[in-house]
Amino acid sequence: MLENNTRTELSALGEFGLIKHLTEHIELKNPSTIKGVGDDAAVINYTNTNTVTLVSSDMLVEGVHFDLTYVPLKHLGYKSVIVNLSDIYAMNGQPKQIVVSMAISSRFSLEAVEELYAGMLLACQKYGVDLVGGDTTSSLSGLVINITVLGECEKDKVVYRHGAKEGNLLCVSGDLGGAYMGLQILEREKTIFKENPNIQPDLEGKDYILERQLKPEARKDIVKLFSDLNLQPRSMMDVSDGLASEILHICTQSNVGCELYEEKIPIDSQTYDTARQFNLDATVCALSGGEDYELLFTIDAADYDKVKNLPDFSVIGHITNKEKGTNLVTKSGTVAALKAQGWDALLKK
Repeated sequence: MLENNTRTELSALGEFGLIKHLTEHIELKNPSTIKGVGDDAAVINYTNTNTVTLVSSDMLVEGVHFDLTYVPLKHLGYKSVIVNLSDIYAMNGQPKQIVVSMAISSRFSLEAVEELYAGMLLACQKYGVDLVGGDTTSSLSGLVINITVLGECEKDKVVYRHGAKEGNLLCVSGDLGGAYMGLQILEREKTIFKENPNIQPDLEGKDYILERQLKPEARKDIVKLFSDLNLQPRSMMDVSDGLASEILHICTQSNVGCELYEEKIPIDSQTYDTARQFNLDATVCALSGGEDYELLFTIDAADYDKVKNLPDFSVIGHITNKEKGTNLVTKSGTVAALKAQGWDALLKK
């Protein structure tokens, strides 16, 4: 028997490349599995009714996704639930239950775990979600949190990533880049603290972007608004890895191109000002920063009148045919290929 001595580093594939590599040969066997791997959530129909079950799971690992030097445990518990709920809203559904599994090292006390759990329960209470089970085990390398969320949606209302069509308007909720700039503030203060523990952190005037990083919210309100407006998005996903990355996912899975207009990307003034303080380009922060948990979606051009005056909706571009490519039109009018340079969980050290 010949040995295979080939070694491919995971960093050569990246997070989404690894997922694609591992899952591209999966064959779905059960009629109840409507959609498997490849979207924000799986879609399952156990009852053959018009209501389907949505399932998603996210894992947060200490030292990769969070740093307990500056992340309060209650905030971490809250955020760990929110990032899962966001995946269900990104399918135009409603989350109903979560299952929580944790690997906990011996350095955590009962009181610390209670604080973490309190944050989870607070998020469940706010979003009307039931915590129905899970598992705990010991860890030799820190804290690991894995949450699976179950949700529901009417079968014909589910929105996938692959539904974008040429002529669709490209839209996003809220504003972008704030979570990344909040992270930069926290990392700066951590560095200063290491050099001199007697110096108090300088967080004045940064409340908004710090909250975007430490205690984000899922856009339940946007999904309700879609229903109230009788508006059915053609494609959608949440902005967890950066706007550019998510747009490219939609375009790839929908087999289309796009034009994104830099001047239309919504950026809060606090995000913009903080980026300048760090000598960063606010647009790059919005494109590649991630963790905003806003909803990116496409709609028919005929639905423009429904959203044009809404304060929390921004039309940031439009969908083109695939041959035109995926492009960013800068404020100066230059057209450049849109590239994803976002945060990658497999590469972050």
